[in-house]
Amino acid sequence: MECSYFILNTMKLLSKLSLPFIFFTAILTLECAAQDWPNLNRYREANKAIMEMRKNDSEDARKNWVVFMGNSITQNWASLDPQFFSENDYIGRGISGQTSSQMLLRFRQDVIHLAPKAVVILAGTNDIAGNTGPTSIDMIMDNIKSMTELAQANHIKVVLCSVLPANRYGWSPEVQPADTIIALNELIKDYARSKRLVYVDFYTALVDEQKGLNPNYGRDSVHPNLDGYKVMEPLVVKGIKRALSRP
Repeated sequence: MECSYFILNTMKLLSKLSLPFIFFTAILTLECAAQDWPNLNRYREANKAIMEMRKNDSEDARKNWVVFMGNSITQNWASLDPQFFSENDYIGRGISGQTSSQMLLRFRQDVIHLAPKAVVILAGTNDIAGNTGPTSIDMIMDNIKSMTELAQANHIKVVLCSVLPANRYGWSPEVQPADTIIALNELIKDYARSKRLVYVDFYTALVDEQKGLNPNYGRDSVHPNLDGYKVMEPLVVKGIKRALSRP
């Protein structure tokens, strides 16, 4: 829940409490101001540990480290199939509930500072759900473009992924995302083509007849199960290899 919304409703409930009300609101406001909105703290220590390990690895220069930047879909992927990540020198940097705006703010810490050869960006569904407020697909694309440009400026290859199919969000039942996801995917695909980037189409492999996530591949209407990730894995591996082979 957004702090400003929470404070506003708290003020309405406690407005007759005079000094206790003022004191409570002041503390709440300070706590929200100090909030780690992009959740930089989530992987801070893990990032340090990885870089320390790599510094002491004589074979590190030969490894093609790849960071997966994303939301809960990426976070769950690393949790449900950790062997896929460890065997391929992949690093999962997904955070549940995050939008592309939050990913952009932590992109330097969670991607660039890890000095990978490539980054896989899977973003947009939580923006459409309105997790951090109203947005448009053009705003989502601005964030994806900014992450891409940051990566390229640091000599990191970019793999852009389609948003996975979804025709409803359990936490935002008022949103009808199916057609918006299709439109966003077209923008991502067109941008990738225009910039000669690799585009990985998860959508086509996972969609059902209702423009939703095929229930055979989903834990719910948004998140893949292990079978779903097993469908996604060869697609992203192929995309990463293509990206790394390009000059």
